Amino acid sequence: MNPMSNQDAIAPNANRLLWAGFTAILAAGIGFGVRGGIFGTWAADFGFTGTQLGLIGGAGFTSFCFGIMIGGVLVDKFGYGKLVFAAFALHVISAFITFGAMPGQTQEVAYQFLFWGMFAFGAANGVLEAVSNPLVATLFPNNRNHYLNILHASWPLGMVLGGLVVYLGNKFGWSWKVQLSFYLIPTIVYGAMFFAQKYPKSEATEKGLKFGEMLKDVGLLGGAVVSFMLYLFFKGLLTPFFDNPIIGTLLASLIAVAVLGSIAVLTGFAIGHWMLALLFVIHALVGAVELGTDGWIQNITGAILTKEQGTILFVFTSLTMFGLRFCAHFIETKLGLKPISLLFVCSVLALIGLNLVSAVSAFGPALGALLVYAFGKTFFWPTMLAVASDRFPRTGGIAISLMGGVGMMSAGLIGGPGLGYFKDRFAAEDLAKKDTAIHAEWTAGENKSKFLGFEEISSIDPAKLEAAKNSKERTATEQIVVDADIVGNRMTLRVDSIIPLTMAALFLFLILYFKSIGGYRPLRVDEQQ
Repeated sequence: MNPMSNQDAIAPNANRLLWAGFTAILAAGIGFGVRGGIFGTWAADFGFTGTQLGLIGGAGFTSFCFGIMIGGVLVDKFGYGKLVFAAFALHVISAFITFGAMPGQTQEVAYQFLFWGMFAFGAANGVLEAVSNPLVATLFPNNRNHYLNILHASWPLGMVLGGLVVYLGNKFGWSWKVQLSFYLIPTIVYGAMFFAQKYPKSEATEKGLKFGEMLKDVGLLGGAVVSFMLYLFFKGLLTPFFDNPIIGTLLASLIAVAVLGSIAVLTGFAIGHWMLALLFVIHALVGAVELGTDGWIQNITGAILTKEQGTILFVFTSLTMFGLRFCAHFIETKLGLKPISLLFVCSVLALIGLNLVSAVSAFGPALGALLVYAFGKTFFWPTMLAVASDRFPRTGGIAISLMGGVGMMSAGLIGGPGLGYFKDRFAAEDLAKKDTAIHAEWTAGENKSKFLGFEEISSIDPAKLEAAKNSKERTATEQIVVDADIVGNRMTLRVDSIIPLTMAALFLFLILYFKSIGGYRPLRVDEQQ
C-alpha cells in the first residue's frame, strides 16, 4: 500500500499530519542520537563524572515519561493543536537552555544548564508522542497498525542521522553546539507542517465521553500497573535524599496510592478491563527488551567484537527497523498476520535473535544474528499501540499514552539497570571461577551493583576493565578479566531473552482468546469487549 494514499484516512490533510508527526519523532531521534555522542565532550569540557552524565541523560527519559502521560491525559480535553505548540516551544527552549552551558562556568552551573535543557527536550518528545500516537490512530482508524509503524519508523532513522552528525562533527571539528543544533532543522519543519492545520477529534471525544468514562477501561487494574511503575521511579528518585531509605520508600508508596486512588474516584471504582492491564504489563516488557537492550547492545557487541564493529551493527539494526516499519500492512494483508499474531512471531524472533547474538564471535555471524533480532523488535512498540487503540477506542488518547509512559519507565528503571546489573554479576562470577585472586584484586573497592531485590555484588572495576580492553598489548591477567567480561555479556543477552519468551507466552494466550471470540478486529466506541 502507498502510505501517501488517502483511502484509509478520515481527513483530507491526514497525510500531512502523518508526516508532520513522523518529522517530530525524527527530531527527537536526532537529538537523542547526538546527545549520546557528545557526552564524552561534555565530560572533557566540564569535568563531569559518569554518574553526572547519567543523570543528565536520565532527565530526558524521566521528562519524556511525564510528558507523554500528562499529555495523554490532556490531549482529548485541549486538542492536538495546543499540545503541538507546547511541544514545539519546549524543543526550541531546550536548545537555548542547553546552549547556556559555556567554558569558564563552574561545573555546577554548566550541569544545571545541561540537565534542565535535557529535561525540556525529553518533555517535548513526550508531549509529541502523546499527540502523534492518538492523532494517527484517529486519522487512520481502519489501518492503525500500518500507519503507526510508519510514524515510528522515524525514531531509528533519527538515531542513525544523529550518529552520523556526531561522526561528521568529530571528523570536521564541529563544536558540540553545532552538532546538537541539527535537531532544530526537523523541529522547524514539523512546526511548519503542523501550523494552521485542522485536527480531528478522537472517536471518544466525538461521542462526548467524559474524562472519567475514558478512564474506565484503564480502571483499577491498569491503574495498578501505572502506579507500580511510578512507585519504582519515585523510590529511586527520593531515597537518596534521606538518610533513612524507608522515608523515600514511604513517600513513593504514598504517591503511587494517591495516583491509584485518583483513578478509582474518577472512574467510580471501575475495575478496568483485564486485557488492557495485561497490555500495560506486556508493554513494560517491550520497553525493557527493546529500549533497554538498545541502550546496551552496541556496548555488548562492541565488547564481544570491537567497538567499531559494535557501532556498525547498531546502525545496521536501526536502518533495518526503519525499512521494516513500512511493511506492516504487507505483513498483515499478504502474509495474513493480524497484530497479535505479528507480535507473537516478533517475540519468537527476538528470543532467537538474542540467543544467536550471545553466541557470535565474528562480524558476519553477528550481522545475521542481529538481523533476526531486528526483525523481532521492529514491530513491538507501534503494534502494541495499535492493538490498544483498536480494542479500547473509548479511552481516546489516554490508554496508549499511559502505555507509552509505562514502556519508557520500564526501559529506564528495569531494562537498562537490569542488564547492567546482570552484566556486572555474570562477569564477576566468571572471573571468580577462573581465578579467585584476580577476582579479589579487580573487584576490590566501592564498585557495587544492585538491582531491585537481587543481591548486591562487587563488580569488576570499570576503569581498570576499560583500560584492559583498550590495551594493545594485554597482560595475561588483563586477558583473563576481558574474557570474563565477554562471558558476562553473553550471559546477559541470554537472560535478556527470557523477556521475549514471556511475551510470546502472553501473546499466545491472547491469540487463543481472540480465536475463542471469533477473531481479532478493531472495535467502535459503542461496542463492548
